[in-house]
Amino acid sequence: LNVTEEKFVLDTVAGCTEYKSILDVVVNAFYVQDGRYCPISERNLYIVICYLATFQLEEIGLQHFSRIVKSLDTAKMQQFLRFFFNDLHLNTWIKDEWSHIYDSVYVKENLIDPLLRWQPKVQQLIEKLTDKLSNRSTTVKTSRVTQPKEFNLTVPKPRAIPPPSPAPLPVLPKRQPVPPSIYKPPKERKQLEEIKTKNIQKAKIIFSFVSFSLAPFICFKFLHRIISAVLVLWSQISCESCLESVLTQYLEELTKQPQDLIDNIPIKLNTAAILREGALYQRKLEEELKRVENLQQGAGDSSEFLEWQKQMRGKDLEDQLAEIECRKLQGKLSYEEAVLAHQNVTQENKKKADLLREEKAELMHLYAEKRLQEQKEMKELVEQVMEGHKNVKQVKAKIQEHKQQIVQQVCEESGELLRQALEEQEEKNRKRYELIQQIRALESTPSIRHKFVDLTETGGHGLFAEMSVVELRERLALLKEAQKAAEEEKRDQIIHEKQAKEQLILDKLDQISQFRAELGRAAAFKQEEKKKSQSGERPMKDERILNLQKKIAEKTMERKKQAGLL
Repeated sequence: LNVTEEKFVLDTVAGCTEYKSILDVVVNAFYVQDGRYCPISERNLYIVICYLATFQLEEIGLQHFSRIVKSLDTAKMQQFLRFFFNDLHLNTWIKDEWSHIYDSVYVKENLIDPLLRWQPKVQQLIEKLTDKLSNRSTTVKTSRVTQPKEFNLTVPKPRAIPPPSPAPLPVLPKRQPVPPSIYKPPKERKQLEEIKTKNIQKAKIIFSFVSFSLAPFICFKFLHRIISAVLVLWSQISCESCLESVLTQYLEELTKQPQDLIDNIPIKLNTAAILREGALYQRKLEEELKRVENLQQGAGDSSEFLEWQKQMRGKDLEDQLAEIECRKLQGKLSYEEAVLAHQNVTQENKKKADLLREEKAELMHLYAEKRLQEQKEMKELVEQVMEGHKNVKQVKAKIQEHKQQIVQQVCEESGELLRQALEEQEEKNRKRYELIQQIRALESTPSIRHKFVDLTETGGHGLFAEMSVVELRERLALLKEAQKAAEEEKRDQIIHEKQAKEQLILDKLDQISQFRAELGRAAAFKQEEKKKSQSGERPMKDERILNLQKKIAEKTMERKKQAGLL
């Protein structure tokens, strides 16, 4: 931008910021009434146009303001200017709302009266925008005389007479029979079943050793090592009994490792974790003290209930495992039934295919007869069209005479309309020239823009607590000193609070270390007792599982017999 344009942009931005309160009154009301469907992202656009129309219209002139408005969206500018320059709005609620912010005399003389003075000229701009929206142009274009042209009719091509006898129907080639390999199960399915069986055996062995032998191990690092060892041994040893003996020996060696390697793993805690763990241990301590106090007062112990609860949970787990096994067997049973249903559907499809072949032969015979009938009708239609082409020249001459009469009437009417349009255009040009002369005379008058300011005097607006700029600066300096003193006091308070918090965290760490040591000893004691009480018995199979296995075997035999018949 050059210097002039840069100054205009800066003055506009400063004015929009300074008079934001009165500009928001108009723009907010516009969004409520006429601009309900306008996007809120264009709010700043309407604020700038409102500022230019209110404070800068006399300075920049109507011509410059019109160029700015026309460079923007026509529909939006027409809608906003029609709302803002409405006489009823300016004299009623806009004047009242602005009087709440500034003095009513100042609002009437410096804001409302200039807008009312410019209102007729801005109304013309609004009418131009309305004409532009309705696609009406002020210039009249001279119409051209219609020159008749001869029709470019397509010369019909002579059509060949179809042969009397229809073409022979194509004979379909003999279809190859379906290969018998389609009705046999593929070899890949058998290989996949063998791989699936091996994977199930592998998963059962891993699950049995992980679930029954690795109960004391909580660390996932050791669990990963054991599973990796099982997979390596599976690839090297084929006998399941040998694999179980090797895994048992490996687990015994692993359990002999010191428990301190698992328990004494260093974990870095932050402040939130320390306070959270300290609160947990404090809550446990309070619960233990409360339990001891209740026991002293004669309350009962809940150990028997916990033992019963543990047994019931074990039974629920066994029921869940049996239910899972039943679902697997039900899935296999449904698979066998689906295979049998597929074989039955295949037989029905063969019967339907034979019926479709017979119907197709009948339809081909009917199609041949229909084709012969259509060829006869087409031949008759061609003869009728050839007779109709003979009468085209007479109709063409009549149409030419009718068009010449219409063209003569249109020429007479267009001459009269052209004369009236030229007279109206001359009148509009004369009025426009007079308006331009008046605008240029107004623009040539100089305006006083300089104003001398005394910083020691007040504005004289008659407001409460009115003060000069010098007094305002002194008060601001005092407020800054008071704010600085408050900040120093706040800083000292934060330092004291931080030191107290650090001391609290150190106390919590000591308390946590003591609780961890006691919990570690208690866990080691419980683990030794659990090893002694563990039993290697496995639950017996459920009757539902045995019944489902029998049903699956029967369905498999029936499917194989059906496949042999197919």
